Amino acid sequence: MLTKDKQQTKHNWKKIAKKFEAVVGKKGVVQRKEELLVYECDGLSSYRQRPALVVLPRTTEQVSEAVKICHNLNIPWLPRGAGTGLSGGALPIEDCVLIVTSLMRKILKIDLENQQVAVQPGIINNWVTQAVSGAGFYYAPDPSSQIICSIGGNIAENSGGVHCLKYGVTTNHVLGLKIVTPDGSIVDIGGQIPEMPGYDLTGLFVGSEGTLGIATEITLRVIKSSESVCVLLAGFPSIESTGKTVSDIISSGIIPAGMEIMDNFTINAVEDVVNTGLYPRNAAAILLVEIDGLQVEVDTNKKLIEEICKTNGAIEITTASEPKKRMKLWKGRKAAFAAAGNLGKNYFVQDGVIPRTKMAYVLQEIEEISSKYGYKIANVFHAGDGNLHPLIVYDDSVEGALETVEEIGGEILKICVEVGGSLSGEHGIGSDKKCYMPLMFNETDLETMQWVRSVFNSKGLANPEKIFPMPRTCGESANVQKVKQFEGAEVF
Repeated sequence: MLTKDKQQTKHNWKKIAKKFEAVVGKKGVVQRKEELLVYECDGLSSYRQRPALVVLPRTTEQVSEAVKICHNLNIPWLPRGAGTGLSGGALPIEDCVLIVTSLMRKILKIDLENQQVAVQPGIINNWVTQAVSGAGFYYAPDPSSQIICSIGGNIAENSGGVHCLKYGVTTNHVLGLKIVTPDGSIVDIGGQIPEMPGYDLTGLFVGSEGTLGIATEITLRVIKSSESVCVLLAGFPSIESTGKTVSDIISSGIIPAGMEIMDNFTINAVEDVVNTGLYPRNAAAILLVEIDGLQVEVDTNKKLIEEICKTNGAIEITTASEPKKRMKLWKGRKAAFAAAGNLGKNYFVQDGVIPRTKMAYVLQEIEEISSKYGYKIANVFHAGDGNLHPLIVYDDSVEGALETVEEIGGEILKICVEVGGSLSGEHGIGSDKKCYMPLMFNETDLETMQWVRSVFNSKGLANPEKIFPMPRTCGESANVQKVKQFEGAEVF
């Protein structure tokens, strides 16, 4: 664990930089203050801290040597990929080293006979599909940021995406990993088959947010493209009828490849920017449904879904089977976060999960929170698995606005937990939501997680101050009564 004495140790960074240069070369170390500004935050840009150094390795061995330097000198270090994370998982702390995998962009092996692809962590998510699409395969986990986010970051946060309803999140598509542990050791976990004997260390590592080490080689499962794919867009007069349609589709026995909901606020923001011409601006909400499989299966399910939508009062239904129109229907959803930039000067995106049956209730509660605080909230989410992404619009030039928005986000997360959901579906806990962990886990739960962390990360140098609540950073936005139990605890 990282003690306060070690945190306050002053290092000779010029000498330390020379050590890293001996491993990755002079161009592989970033140390000029103006260049370090690029790395002072991830996608959660409300919080910023400049690292002391940035190291850019290209191989597993270089990562190992860089970590060993940090381990031997007791320097806190953080792994970072493309920097698109939305929970502050790659937020630096004072006097730390960032080990950035953005130059590790090789596809190491393609084995389509066994439906596998081995890659380095810096590979962009969408590149995996591009590498195998010509042979009729694709990589299923597809976050909205898939054209810029890296596989290493997806591993750290256990990212989801549009197709996670049917095909699962990142952990369901990772077969094996080569990792560098926090003491610099190189370890292989998992393998080339789905089930391996012994402890499921691959499952443990995926989603550990960089606190257990860095993945440097990743074996992914790719799947065969379906014979037929159809996307259906339905507009509804109320958010409640949209949510009911989601439940009715699942209850009918149909498991779509993906289901997404966008409210009216988001619909109009998207149309203003993307101009698909396909999203009904007058709808209270839209439901996007993708179905795939054999042609006869898709045709049958399409008719059933259309009937369910009409029964629930759909005011407009559009379907597309040809690739270009399907992509156009999805374009608005994929651009929703970007389009939200036009709703106001700033926005803060939250990430929580709820049971599908509680969707209408929770959305109503979010609307009431919006009215209570006077802040607009746009709703866009993975409806099939209840993964909400409310976007709270605000102006950071207004004093106290960010603190208010954080409080709003906390209230939304509290509701998610109260109805039987969770604090995160795919963005992780990071720095943003660690204060809310006591809402979902008791003291024994959190202590048990720390035991696991300490087995890998005994010095607490790997991505410190993430995931777990810390008294000095929780503040009033958290559930103070539950956080008080951590006061006086040693910092991990």
